[in-house]
Amino acid sequence: MAIEIIKPMDIEKRSFEIITEHLNGRSFGEDKDDIVKRVIHTSADFDYADNLVFSEGVVQKALEAIKAGATIVTDTNMAFSGINKKILESFGGKAVCYIAEPDVAGAAKERGVTRAIVSMEKACELEGPVIFAIGNAPTALIRIKELTEEGKLNPALVIGVPVGFVNVVESKEMILETDIPYIVARGNKGGSNVAAAICNALLYKLRR
Repeated sequence: MAIEIIKPMDIEKRSFEIITEHLNGRSFGEDKDDIVKRVIHTSADFDYADNLVFSEGVVQKALEAIKAGATIVTDTNMAFSGINKKILESFGGKAVCYIAEPDVAGAAKERGVTRAIVSMEKACELEGPVIFAIGNAPTALIRIKELTEEGKLNPALVIGVPVGFVNVVESKEMILETDIPYIVARGNKGGSNVAAAICNALLYKLRR
């Protein structure tokens, strides 16, 4: 088999062309196509063509939140690291991850809960639009739902893509039953890389 030599700057472009070819003309809506394709590009998993679900008008809502200086809250430092902060900061926004902060770890240990739960509670202190990018902890999704119902949070977007087997499917389905704007990967698949990819797909729509 001959190996095609591709210049580094053209690798991503060629990858997206291959993804488009494999999708055989399938479209998810003009505003969603690039998001689905970027997740497939990140994961090399075409199941996301069927797994990703979007609430009504969520992409436009998310873009407006970013343009208004949104804070993106992640549940892992991996997702935090993967987000293109240069573009986010150009709109006055920022990304944060509280999971490793000493006060969060201390409170979680004292209460016997996950650090993800405490991190979501800490996000209640943020001003302005808040986007949650959850790629690991189903407890984060559950707590976001609870805090929203209690009137303590008003998420501009919840990216619900935790990966795994314990409470993962259930927590995602809980978000789908709410009025919260969401992008969710149904089933067991997901991960921090997928959460970051969705954030970046949104940011690249606004690239300056």
